[in-house]
Amino acid sequence: MAEDREPAVNISGGDAGGGVTAEFDPATADTRAEEVVDRLGELYWQKTYGGRDAFTCLVRTILSQNTSDKASQPAHDALVERYGGEGVDLAESLAAAEQSALAETISAAGLYNQKSEVLIDVAEWVLEEFGSAAAFDAFVKEEAPETVRETLLEVRGVGPKTADCVLLFAGGRAGVFPVDTHVHRIYRRLGIAPPDADHEEVRAVLEREVPAEKCGFGHTASIQFGREYCTARNPACLEDPDACPMGDLCDQVGVYPETGEVVDPADASN
Repeated sequence: MAEDREPAVNISGGDAGGGVTAEFDPATADTRAEEVVDRLGELYWQKTYGGRDAFTCLVRTILSQNTSDKASQPAHDALVERYGGEGVDLAESLAAAEQSALAETISAAGLYNQKSEVLIDVAEWVLEEFGSAAAFDAFVKEEAPETVRETLLEVRGVGPKTADCVLLFAGGRAGVFPVDTHVHRIYRRLGIAPPDADHEEVRAVLEREVPAEKCGFGHTASIQFGREYCTARNPACLEDPDACPMGDLCDQVGVYPETGEVVDPADASN
């Protein structure tokens, strides 16, 4: 396995995010999806996640919506510096925040007016439903994953990816494979998920075909792979079929090296 070099500017928090290095034998792969994840683990990192504070993780994930980690991480750091701190209940602090001041604080994340409103609403919900951020953390880590997910999905501004990231990075729940735009693109392009599958359908395929203990790093390493190799408009295979470490496992759905065209896999199936 390559040296663990997970970037700190990442939804998981990198080495400081609570993950524990793990090792798995690639020779045991039973599906093509597992082969891909094993190879990603060798290329990047193999980790078991969990242990992060649930409300802080929820805040961090909301800030990451529709923006890059490079943009959302500074926003998160600024928010924690202004509203957090030792002994401070972040949910109480955000629930009492003035919306325009919070928006200014997180402006690096983009959509800051909308996100500031969501963060205040989520903080108020946590206090109403659980009483404190600590009680919410216990709920995420102790209740059944299905219950936690269904509860989170009832909250405005919390979608499947956000709920799954809280389950993974805070709850440490094995078998959770959050699907963002990178994961959605990669596994349809590989031909592992149907070309017209939506995010939830891709998640169902991956959680079925990737062993539970590999889903966590499968998610984060897939994102890194999507940034470095399997980009939306200019994947590495477009100019050099040997440039991509997944070349022998990929169906290249929607990628046409002979013409230089790249389309969404769903469009390629039409």
